[in-house]
Amino acid sequence: MSTVFAFLHHLCAFTLVSAVAIEFTLVRGELTLASARRLLATDAVLGISAAALLVIGLLRVFFFEKGADYYFHNHAFLAKLAIFIAVALMSIVPTREFLSWRGALRAGQAPAVSARKLALVRRILHGELFAIVLILLCAAIMARGGWV
Repeated sequence: MSTVFAFLHHLCAFTLVSAVAIEFTLVRGELTLASARRLLATDAVLGISAAALLVIGLLRVFFFEKGADYYFHNHAFLAKLAIFIAVALMSIVPTREFLSWRGALRAGQAPAVSARKLALVRRILHGELFAIVLILLCAAIMARGGWV
């Protein structure tokens, strides 16, 4: 079972990273009806993968691998978890923006979004991508038993 949960954890992590990269690519281009719909769908995938990643990761911590005592005394794990939570909080802004477009999308129109709002969403997505790199660094440190 440990292998299955490790696989699911990695699958969710790669899905999450892919979704953030897709969102970043889509907000860099012209906002059209099609790209706005893709952003909304991609953000849903991002949310689902993030929730699954957290649940599966916590199941691994408490029921598989080395046990909760090991992980909650490992600074790299704690940093990884804190950064993950920070990314989740950062992602609220783009998610709220994308959800606010639903009315326009139902009407078959591209949403009217200010350049300032799109720039904010882009900056947040940049921050999320940078934070994901830090999470990967913490995971590598943790896997080598470091930063205890």
